[in-house]
Amino acid sequence: MRNLLGGKGANLAEMSSLGLPVPPGFTITTELCTHYTSHDNQYPDELKAEVDAALAKIEGVIGAKFGAADNPLLVSVRSGARASMPGMMDTVLNLGLNDETVAGLAKAS
Repeated sequence: MRNLLGGKGANLAEMSSLGLPVPPGFTITTELCTHYTSHDNQYPDELKAEVDAALAKIEGVIGAKFGAADNPLLVSVRSGARASMPGMMDTVLNLGLNDETVAGLAKAS
């Protein structure tokens, strides 16, 4: 599973299958990276719909909407390669936080 999901993705999938509390999320497989590099840096056409569907599931679980000004869902994007490469890729925290959503988040707090 590590070759398909990367280290972090495989660990999260295993914890979830054991019933441990794991935040809702989804993993984009290493196959997508392979596709991207072997297809002139192009993503497959179906990727956007698949990500939108996965994000909609998270929105339903959390009860917030990505990009909504009044109840914004903030997400984190983490890298996880097949092999451990600490410090090689960035983690993006609070994706979805902008001038509009910060006002809604402050109001809800």
